Amino acid sequence: MKDRRGFSLLELLIVVAIILIIATIAIPSLLRSKQAANESAAVATMKTIAAAQVAYSSTGGNYGTLADLVAAKLLDDSFLNTVSRPKAGYVYAISASGYDYTVEATPSSSNAGRYGYYSLPDAVVRYSTIATLAPTPALAGRAVH
Repeated sequence: MKDRRGFSLLELLIVVAIILIIATIAIPSLLRSKQAANESAAVATMKTIAAAQVAYSSTGGNYGTLADLVAAKLLDDSFLNTVSRPKAGYVYAISASGYDYTVEATPSSSNAGRYGYYSLPDAVVRYSTIATLAPTPALAGRAVH
């Protein structure tokens, strides 16, 4: 028989421990990167919805709901079912009445995003922590830059 020398159990355990240490450092960083990407996409989508509201109101004078904006072909159909299929981790909702509206983007889970976003007819996208996000114009969030 040939003398074959392999790895000892101790050497294999050391390699596994090093891999686990690297994974514990890398995985949270990747999750934060995904959250940041979802948040950037949510802000961009909020700006798109605000532009669609301006275009919609220029034709009829009033602001519209998500269904109205999709029917007018100002937004795509994917906005109608964001509860079951979030767009980049966020669920969108519009409450519109005449010359006023509030658009909200809420993270679908705590891993999807850290902040909720909202916008009023001034088209300024503001953020709020998830715990304080409420569907009222009296929201006190800071503007997103």
